[in-house]
Amino acid sequence: MAALQITDAAAERIKHLLVQRGKPSAGIRLGTKTAGCSGLKYDVDYVDEPNPMDELVEEKGVKLYIDAMSLMYLLGSVMDYEEDTFTTGFTFTNPNEKGRCGCGESFTV
Repeated sequence: MAALQITDAAAERIKHLLVQRGKPSAGIRLGTKTAGCSGLKYDVDYVDEPNPMDELVEEKGVKLYIDAMSLMYLLGSVMDYEEDTFTTGFTFTNPNEKGRCGCGESFTV
């Protein structure tokens, strides 16, 4: 079982972003960083040079590298992409979350 699942919508968005970037990329990196009032925030960025310590998830034609320090916070999560009237972006269903701040920007484990 993969450390994280990627929905079809998220995979398509990742593919689109990699093509739109216009330069070679090894994939996308997912991690967490300290931010917001609850403590942690999801961080998504391009990967030019894979870190051998990262956990690689290859699913639906995309490569997602999970930052080794963030892996314990992200295990079992589902990465999705939503685009509607109020929200556009990657969303996460994370079984490790114990709470979120009121605005939804950060979470705690």
